[in-house]
Amino acid sequence: MQNTQQNIVDAAILVFNEDYSAPLEKVAEKAAVTRRTLHRYFKGRDELLASCEQEMQRSCNHAMTQALASSDNPLTQLENMLYAGVDCGAKYSFFSKLHTRAEHQHSPHNADCAEYDAVYGHYRAVITRLQAQGTISQHITAEWVAMLFSGVIAATINAEAFGSVAKKSLKQFAWFSFSKGIGI
Repeated sequence: MQNTQQNIVDAAILVFNEDYSAPLEKVAEKAAVTRRTLHRYFKGRDELLASCEQEMQRSCNHAMTQALASSDNPLTQLENMLYAGVDCGAKYSFFSKLHTRAEHQHSPHNADCAEYDAVYGHYRAVITRLQAQGTISQHITAEWVAMLFSGVIAATINAEAFGSVAKKSLKQFAWFSFSKGIGI
């Protein structure tokens, strides 16, 4: 039963990342279950979205934390964070979209938002260190770097989904594009 529930969450992440307003029928179809089976695990769209957000947060925060711990060199940390985002795939992309939606009620008093803020704070500290070292241009803000970071990950995910780039080249192309975009 746990596998079916996880399968539904994973399918929902893929479907809602592409089309946030997609019907639950499309999620059920992607998960290869009936709508009735989907409703055995989730009462409705809001409950499914909440489960998606928890899964994405857990998975992405773990990956980013590991990337940060991978080295003391901030440039290596940044590169590994980009790769972690690519490895998280649609989970990272959809999670980023949810957190930047106008409807998102971000609050430091919410545990999930506080965890997001903590990971983002570490990411921002890496950018600040690289700017202080002159590695990243001082002409761009950390927020711009974060948006470019998310955009490169989204482009990488799309390139993989459409098969337009050899899988072995995806991360190399992502890092090249991102690093050049921030002046490295």
